Amino acid sequence: MGKEDACPVHLRRIDPTQNMRRFYTLAIQPTLFGGASVIRNWGRIGTNGQSMMETFDSEDEAAAASLRLERAKRRRGYTASGTTGSS
Repeated sequence: MGKEDACPVHLRRIDPTQNMRRFYTLAIQPTLFGGASVIRNWGRIGTNGQSMMETFDSEDEAAAASLRLERAKRRRGYTASGTTGSS
């Protein structure tokens, strides 16, 4: 909960040649029962997109899953959106 992993990760992939403008957001939030959830939100930039929540028994497991997802998206061409440091 007090880790720096709690910051949401905002990624985007823009390719005008394919008419592609996508976003992907990952966030970790604690559950009511002591676990943690990875919340994913993705879609075309300018829309609400889709969401998925996956729960884990510990925050460490959730952080590992989030990191795996982020690496997979970066391999597919997603980059940081540039506005990830202010709060």
